[in-house]
Amino acid sequence: MKSYTLLGKVAGVMGVSILLTNATAAFAASYPDKNVTMIVQSSAGGGSDIFARTVANIIQKKNLVPSRLLIENRPGGGGAIAYNFIAKKKKNSYYLGTLATSFFTAPLLGRTTTGYDDFKLVAAIAADPFILVANKDSSIKSIEDIKKLDSIRVGNTGAVTDPAMLGAQLAKQLGVELRAVPFNGDGEVTTALLGNHIDLQFGNASEVMSQVQSGRVVPLGVTSTSRLDVLPNVPTLKEQGLDIELQLYRGFMMPADVSDDVVTFWENVFRKVAESDEWKEEYLTRNNSFPIFLDSTQFEAELPKIVNQYKEFIGQTKK
Repeated sequence: MKSYTLLGKVAGVMGVSILLTNATAAFAASYPDKNVTMIVQSSAGGGSDIFARTVANIIQKKNLVPSRLLIENRPGGGGAIAYNFIAKKKKNSYYLGTLATSFFTAPLLGRTTTGYDDFKLVAAIAADPFILVANKDSSIKSIEDIKKLDSIRVGNTGAVTDPAMLGAQLAKQLGVELRAVPFNGDGEVTTALLGNHIDLQFGNASEVMSQVQSGRVVPLGVTSTSRLDVLPNVPTLKEQGLDIELQLYRGFMMPADVSDDVVTFWENVFRKVAESDEWKEEYLTRNNSFPIFLDSTQFEAELPKIVNQYKEFIGQTKK
């Protein structure tokens, strides 16, 4: 009797498993049955826009999704316009969004009506480090040279951007006065550095590597957890005794309360993108980004750590 009972339980489990498999297969066959819109919180040509369009092109090229993936830029409000728009699409599985630093900082600053619970993190597939650079004609050739100065002029594109917070951290830890100089875009910051109008720039690797390779700027350190392959002789700031480490996560989120099947679907799509040769060649190598893959559960688990890091940055910046 026991054997029959056991067999019955096994058969029951197998039956449920088959039903779930069939249900998953049926979902995969029917979704998405129309175009999906990816909302980008920056303007065309920006880092997030390049990231989104590269991903979309690879998805279409490899036929990973049966319908088209449309890119829609909604810049403004430090990302708030895009994030508020996505949040209002609650449960709508036909909207994706890119996220950048503003996703984590906007709620902390009260710049958006949304909170982290208004979104479902789906996946992160790259981490972009920052490179601290100085003009080649500057007297600054190392971190030690910065310590000798009374003040430093550091360019940024906003008071609560990664470069601004990194600049504040650098000045505080080296004991020098910070003179933050705002600009409208990262390109303007680089131009100001080349013209000796500022002393230092924390530039995204994709933005300043061409200047480094041309010899027009000198790299002093990187904010990543390990050295960049393209700059093996440039130490991290941590290696140089500074408690500064920051990477910009490149990933995706969706409106809150989308189904688990939808999240799993996009996890699988983004995993295939992250594992593709096209992604390595067209984004990681080109932008000197670190390859990572965080699925939805891992990304959600990482969220409090990321938020706390920015909370500390903001608190220290305001002191």
